Parts: sequence; structure tokens; C-alpha cells
Amino acid sequence: MEFKQIKNNKVYEQIIAQIRELIYEGELKKGDKLPSERQLKEELGVSRASIREAFSALEMIGLIESRPGEGTFIRDSFDEEVFNPLSLILLLNDNVASELLEMRRVLEIDCVKLAAKRASDSQIKEMKRYIDDLLASSGYEDKSINADKMFHYTIARSSGNKVLLFFMRSISEAMDFHIKNTRTKLVSTEKTMQDFALQHQQIFKGIKDHAPEKAAAAMKAHLDYVEKLINKEIHQEK
Repeated sequence: MEFKQIKNNKVYEQIIAQIRELIYEGELKKGDKLPSERQLKEELGVSRASIREAFSALEMIGLIESRPGEGTFIRDSFDEEVFNPLSLILLLNDNVASELLEMRRVLEIDCVKLAAKRASDSQIKEMKRYIDDLLASSGYEDKSINADKMFHYTIARSSGNKVLLFFMRSISEAMDFHIKNTRTKLVSTEKTMQDFALQHQQIFKGIKDHAPEKAAAAMKAHLDYVEKLINKEIHQEK
């Protein structure tokens, strides 16, 4: 592992960039200890203040952690709270609903194909519980909204793709907002609530049958329906 001397006004950003590059190259892995401030000061030719600024930024986003008496380490594990700043950025943008739906199309249609191929028996049983909750509910209450969210996240876990799951977690608050807003604001009639439940049931059947194209078609049909509701609401507001 080799660091390069830094000559730049934004010194802390260059330190972060080098650490990021070492992670991408596999030189730094989860749980690895970073060099001490003194060692980095000598290798990089920068001040300790710049190193602390870089470490502070990396610790704030949850990439590294400081262990008293031991040093600074790349985190061993990451939870979804680490990635919520991306959700916050998304939610601060105006008129984000239609763009979130576009993003969900990109992610979830291919994701459900992978889930149909790879879902374990226990994951399929978990999805079945959420489907039962959806079919038994009116569509407005918290239990129904939570079942909807958890069904989609279980699909992501079932895909077996860690990068995809991490990205889903990184936008978890924005996804939660989109699903909750769709159910509480757009699902305004008994007919649309029934449609939502049946659409999720069709997605589940595709996964349970290990039929990727069937599951993807059902997910696309569901998201097409959501898009129609969003466009209808936008039209009514004008």
C-alpha cells in the first residue's frame, strides 16, 4: 500500500481520493487499519490538520471508525443509516416523484429477475407474509405501508447482488417516502387499493415460480400503474 505526496489547495479532498482509490484497487478492505496520522503526514507531505479533516469527513459518512487506543479502521460493517445523506439529497429536490419512479424502474425490474432466479425458500416465505398482510389490509394503515416497503426490500435482498442491495439501502428514505406517498396520497379508492394488492401478488407469483420474465412483467405493470396515478395527480393539480 503506497500513498503519494499531495500538492493541492484542497488537501483533505486529495487524501479522501487516495483512500477511495486504494479501496477500489483492493489495497484497503473492510476492517483494515489505516496508517497513523504521523505516518500519513510523512508519506503525504501534509499537515495533521488536513489528515484529521479528511478522517472527520470519512467518519461522518460512516466509511471509517476511530477506536480509542487502537487507531482508525475501515468499518467492518455498514447499516442503512450510513447512507441516508443520499436520500436526503434526493428528497430536497423539487418534483422528485416521477424521477424516483424512473429510478425504481431501472433498479427493480432487473432486481426482480435476479430474485426470481435466486430467492431462497425462507425469503419466499418472508415475501408471502408481506403479501398476506397486503391482501388483508385496506391499504392505508401503517401495517400495509410497511408490508409494501418490506416486500420490495426483500426482493432486493433475494437478488443476491450486494451492490444493488447497498444502493437500495442508500436511497432507503427516498424509497420509503415514494412508497408511502403513493399508498396514502394516490391510492384513493377501494379499486386502486385492490389493484395494488393484486399487482404485488402477481410479482410474488413470478418469484415463487422462479420465472424471471413473468416477475419482471408484473413489476413493470405495477410501476406503469403507479406512473399513471402520479401523472393523474399532476394533471389535477394544474
